Amino acid sequence: MATKIRLQRFGKKGKPFFHVVVADSRSPRDGKFIERLGSYNPNTNPATIEINFEKTLAWVNSGAQPTDTARAILSYKGVLYKKHLEGGVKKGALTQEQADQKFTAWLEGKAGKISGKTEGLATSKADARKAALVAEAKKKEDRAAAIAAKNAPVAEEVVEEEATEEAPAVEAEATEEAPAAEATKEEGAE
Repeated sequence: MATKIRLQRFGKKGKPFFHVVVADSRSPRDGKFIERLGSYNPNTNPATIEINFEKTLAWVNSGAQPTDTARAILSYKGVLYKKHLEGGVKKGALTQEQADQKFTAWLEGKAGKISGKTEGLATSKADARKAALVAEAKKKEDRAAAIAAKNAPVAEEVVEEEATEEAPAVEAEATEEAPAAEATKEEGAE
């Protein structure tokens, strides 16, 4: 019987959640399976992957073929690398201690990358939140300035009305001086 390691879909529309299972290659995607190995949630960032490492390694060693997506998941978790190192030990290219050292070094590097991505996402989220707060504060100040400008012309009109009340008095003085100037011009013309 040909066995495959593949994903079995769960979850609602637009929010998939997968179980990683070993199933007969002829069974339907969400149908009967032999054993459940773990789960995969692509909705989180980074994706949440929980795999029973020893069971999965045993199935891979016994000949179960992973699908493309399952192969990527197993590679991400290090199952395929562990199988590769075990093959090197069987051939005599490595000792078991060297293989274990390489695998632990790989696991530490992978954990560092994952934590770096998580921290990077957290800092970028915090920066975006700060930028949004600054933009909101600027918009609030602009809105307050616009409201103040809208209310300010009322005060200026009062000042203009006072200025127009003083203007007729000045014009009256100017008109009194104007006839006197005309009279002196007429006397000089005669």
